[in-house]
Parts: sequence; structure tokens; C-alpha cells
Amino acid sequence: LFEMETAEGVLELIDKIPNLIGLNVTIPFKADVVQYLDEIDVIASEVGSVNTITIKRFGSKFVLKGFNTDVIGFDRSLSGFLGNKQPKEALVFGTGGSALAISYVLKQKGINPIFVSRFPHEANVLSYADINKKTIRQVELIINTTPLGMFPDIDQKPDLPYKVLTPDHYLFDLVYNPEETAFLREGNL
Repeated sequence: LFEMETAEGVLELIDKIPNLIGLNVTIPFKADVVQYLDEIDVIASEVGSVNTITIKRFGSKFVLKGFNTDVIGFDRSLSGFLGNKQPKEALVFGTGGSALAISYVLKQKGINPIFVSRFPHEANVLSYADINKKTIRQVELIINTTPLGMFPDIDQKPDLPYKVLTPDHYLFDLVYNPEETAFLREGNL
């Protein structure tokens, strides 16, 4: 685990550790790190974010190539998760690099992503205050791509009216630690 203050820190890290051959990238650098790469995979380019970097060394020089394996993982998970169900829209909490990968997969499946953010800065992004009973009833698939609920802050969850969720709703959380997040627990009541 390499903690960094900025995405540019990846370059310093590679200089310091000459036997490093690859990296995984996580929140909040998945989109920002792209500018420091020499090459980018076609899918990662379309998504606009990477979560995996390969490092090829040529003496004192190196070539960094970015990939987005979130796309493959989410595509497989979502297909198994939804089965034959085909929602028309999905609420996607967050607008970072993970949300970009999720959006890519949703669009490939014909599902319109509706983004929700604490800081909505684009016309097609809702604020959490915009999420109400009507919004929840219109959307069956709700996906959390934010770090809310991740260890050690396991009691945090996206702010939404959980009481209006029905058995027809599907909740999907990208947070993997803990296995069952407060978001999923609250949605399962």
C-alpha cells in the first residue's frame, strides 16, 4: 500500500522502487493518474480512468500503460446480479473514476446512468437533496461508487430515503470492506 498526496506521486514511487512492475490505483486518483501515463488501453481511454498500471522498464527509463479492470469486474458482477432483469436507468452515487467505469458498463447494457454527487457541477448530475420518493420509485438499480461505508467508517452510507425502497430495487456497492456495508444493510430492511 503506497499512500500518495497526488496522482503525480506515482512517478516518484516508480523512481524509488526499481523492481515495481505494476500498480493498482484507487480512490481518488483513477481519473487524475491518466495524464502521467505513456499509453492507455482502448477501454480505459473510453472510460477516462484507470485502476491498473503496468510498468515496463528499459534501463533507467520506463513506460506506463493504464487499464481499467473495473469494467470487466463490474460487467460480470452486474450480469450475475441482475440475471434477466433489464432496468432502464440506474442511480450512480459518485462521479469519480469508479463511476466512469460503471457508467461505461451501464451504457453498454442499454441502462441510462443518473449521477448523484455532493457537489453537482454538471446539468446531468443530481445532488443528494434531489433524491426523493419519486426519484427512487423511477429507478430500480442503485449503485454506490463512493467510499462511504468503507472501513474504518463502516456506519456511513449515501443519504437517500431508504424507507421507500421496495423488493424490486437492486442495490450494488463497490465498497468491499466490510462485505456488507451500511448502504446494503439499510436497503435490505
